[in-house]
Amino acid sequence: MALSLGIDVGGTFTDVFLYDSTSGHSWSAKTPSTPANQAIGVLNGVIAICARAAVSPGSLDSVLHGTTVTTNALLEGKGSPVGLLTSYGWRNILHLADSWTPGPLFGFFDYEPPEPVVPYERIRELQERVTADGEVLLALSDSDVEEQVRDLLATGIEALTICLHHAYAYPEHERRAAGVANKVIGASGLDIPVSLSSEVSPEFREYERAVTTALNSYLGPVMQRYLSSLETALKDVPVLASLQVVRSDGGLMSVAAAQQRPVATALSGPSGGVNGAAFVATCAGFDKIITFDMGGTSSDIAVCHDGVPTITRETRVAAFPVRAPAISVETIGAGGGSIANVSEVTGSLRVGPASAGADPGPACYGRGGTLPTVSDANVLVGHLPPSLLGGDMALDVEAAALAFEPMARQLGVDGPHAAQAVVDIVNGNMLGALRVATVQKGLNPRDYALVSFGGAGGLHANALAAALGSYPLIIPPEPGILSALGFVVADVRNEFAHAQLSSLSTVDVPALRADLGLLEDQARSWLHDEGVPENAHAVQHVLDMRYHRQGYEIPVEINGNVQTVSREEMAERFREAHQRIYGFVLPAEVEIVTLRARAVGRTEKIRLAHRDLGGSDSSSCVTGRQRSLVDGQFVDIPVYDRALLEPGMSFTGKAIVMQYDSTVLVLPGHVAKVDCYLNLLIEEST
Repeated sequence: MALSLGIDVGGTFTDVFLYDSTSGHSWSAKTPSTPANQAIGVLNGVIAICARAAVSPGSLDSVLHGTTVTTNALLEGKGSPVGLLTSYGWRNILHLADSWTPGPLFGFFDYEPPEPVVPYERIRELQERVTADGEVLLALSDSDVEEQVRDLLATGIEALTICLHHAYAYPEHERRAAGVANKVIGASGLDIPVSLSSEVSPEFREYERAVTTALNSYLGPVMQRYLSSLETALKDVPVLASLQVVRSDGGLMSVAAAQQRPVATALSGPSGGVNGAAFVATCAGFDKIITFDMGGTSSDIAVCHDGVPTITRETRVAAFPVRAPAISVETIGAGGGSIANVSEVTGSLRVGPASAGADPGPACYGRGGTLPTVSDANVLVGHLPPSLLGGDMALDVEAAALAFEPMARQLGVDGPHAAQAVVDIVNGNMLGALRVATVQKGLNPRDYALVSFGGAGGLHANALAAALGSYPLIIPPEPGILSALGFVVADVRNEFAHAQLSSLSTVDVPALRADLGLLEDQARSWLHDEGVPENAHAVQHVLDMRYHRQGYEIPVEINGNVQTVSREEMAERFREAHQRIYGFVLPAEVEIVTLRARAVGRTEKIRLAHRDLGGSDSSSCVTGRQRSLVDGQFVDIPVYDRALLEPGMSFTGKAIVMQYDSTVLVLPGHVAKVDCYLNLLIEEST
């Protein structure tokens, strides 16, 4: 591995983490992000970290990059113009969409669905139609394809999507249409990528398959331009190492693969933190964890078993369903910038989802913000000291107090008690999201440790751990750069799928085994193309299963040799999974919906620095005291400097722990201990 560099591009900062496998040393740095051109912030980060580590950029062996380019393009509507070829009678597929609406009951009253990424005027029907059983109702005509492609090229498209009816099971027409389309495009002197639904999302559900493939085309030219320019800029530094891109499922893929499947990177950013949290926690001896990442506008929550994040196969980005593997993350609009207000109708106190953002930000930032936020509340109750970022950022306590005055009058209390109510409510909101990620999925949160990271997470995590019973609460040494570390420990990943749609009682088991074998061959071939050594190859098999007429599938892993898997084993594994998630099983027919093979290329992992435990006395690490609200009264509590804490040291709450990129609150009735990896472990006092 030698020198591996992880780069996480955030909205405010670009975080970089460099690891030297020869010496075991690591370095980290933060540089300002450059939203107009992310590559500039990346290059600045590379130069800064190499200078800090006193190494040449040319000596880097791998560069692992998590990017928000595709996410931003979706959220801002800045993708490329796309043309769509579909089957006869399906021109409205993207406009019909599905029945999903955000928010509570009757939220659809004021919901304005986004415009499809392919407007109606750039969608063309082919005189082609195949049934679900493979019967050809309308045969594909090459001349029809040629005519429609020429027509679309005249509209100025930069990418082409082909999504034909039931192509997940019968892809021949799509492949033939793509061959004709590529000839027409080539003859026109253009270089336009063509995405096939049978390759991008070979699964049933017509709208989801169509929109996922269209999004892949929509993002393709954007991602291609960005990665090409970044590779060129890195070579000019010069960085000679190969560049790899982080996927939504936390895995890695080459630049070529990312340019071909940009939709697989739609949630690249959040995956790194979950990967990093799982790795740090596993090293500390905890392989069942809940991750809690709280930033300025939102909080992300995920669950990991056996040190591996839970993967989902459908997420939503900018209200569009994306059928691509991604780490299962529950997101709630609760962050440090979430705005508090009193409802005019009910008189009740509410927090979020509206946020003050980075500009002007919370009132305490002193940038002109006047609305009360969660960060302002933490200032008023004494959870945040007057300065942050090692003294580089002074907080405006008076501005925070002024922001809370109108709301406090409405509630009939003083400012600090109104602020404490805001803290309690935002904790309750985040607790609800944590329960969605655990209890509603048949998981007992008491069986899990809670790992907190992100700039604001440390202030609220102790309260959440106490409410859930999730101990210990683990605060990594550098919670602000955990995503970049997570990229360095990521494996190379991809997933291959085949639609099955058959009853378990009648499925041809030998044919199913053969199909799983073919998927495994595809997976291993892809790993070989990605440059993964054969001794690092691993393939995991999964069946998506459900009861007859059930609307959702459950992924069921098949362990061992798939060539010996039996009908009885598949049924038993499905029943176990259904019982765990829903609490019951039914005497009903079971169906197999999709076969999957996960390709995993194992990478060398970093070695976290391990130090012997010393004495428990931490009094020398107290650098000041802070007035903080305890049981309705202000008392003085100690403030600890995280950089001074050594393995073995411990202290009790209420206390504050300060470090450059985060602030940690330890509540009364809890004890914080520093482990041999410099993690802060917080548990209930005995």
